[in-house]
Amino acid sequence: MIVCSKKEKINYYFFLVPAFLVFSIFIFWPLIQSLYLSFFKYNIININTPQFVGLKNYNFILHDQIFWTSIVNTVIYVLGTIPLKLLFGLLLALAVNSKFIKFKTFYRTSFYMPVICSMVAVSIVWSLLFNPGPNGIVNIILSKFKINPLGWGSDSNLSLLTVMLLGIWKEIGYVMMIYLSGLMAIPQDIYEAASLDPVSSFQKFMYLTLPLLRPTTIFLLITEMIGSFQVFTPIYVITGGGPGYSSTTIINYLYNKGFQEYSMGQACAVAYVLFAVLLLLTILQNKFSKSEEVSYD
Repeated sequence: MIVCSKKEKINYYFFLVPAFLVFSIFIFWPLIQSLYLSFFKYNIININTPQFVGLKNYNFILHDQIFWTSIVNTVIYVLGTIPLKLLFGLLLALAVNSKFIKFKTFYRTSFYMPVICSMVAVSIVWSLLFNPGPNGIVNIILSKFKINPLGWGSDSNLSLLTVMLLGIWKEIGYVMMIYLSGLMAIPQDIYEAASLDPVSSFQKFMYLTLPLLRPTTIFLLITEMIGSFQVFTPIYVITGGGPGYSSTTIINYLYNKGFQEYSMGQACAVAYVLFAVLLLLTILQNKFSKSEEVSYD
């Protein structure tokens, strides 16, 4: 046990003051202010005093069909991207971690490059690749197989799919690196002990690797779910939430309310509805993490 004097404790807290100031100014105060504004009618263009409306902002968005459309689109995005991210990320991690693969550093770097690229830049390139016209690169490739040009971002049936493909491609490298860390943390003694019995590589994977990667999978599942619920930039750049509202997600809906309709009170209400969802996901993450700790103890 480390014992320190009162003066040393004061010095420790003194060094924490800058961090507390940054947190208070840029995180804590905006949280309080947005919660306050969610109960008011407030137009950011109009300089008049906000008018208190109670829960009317929450009541409005919960009865707004566009809000529920954005919720459905967000859920479709989450359920359509996360399983594929985890699957392909795990397969890439297994491939890169294999003893038969050379130049591992090159492959790790190559697969991780999309993660560190700017989402705006990647989205612009993606919109060029999936140009709905006949001169779009993807449509040119499809025409070689006698497939007619597809509308992609301009087609209400394909617009969300176009963005989902981008989300999967960009995040696979991150998932691969996390799984790779999990694979490298598994003691090799376990596999050496299993080699004493006549078991196949598939059986080792199913009964050893997957169970030992369960904490890593839970971590990725929850964090990717939280990140997917906040998808905004690729939709804003590629489809703008359209055609119609076919690709509008909850963050796009929030943006439209706050910075296109200038109804900041309703936008803050949407933000706190999203906050409640993400808080629930965080609680689930802690619950699963604790259950994993108990099972391994």
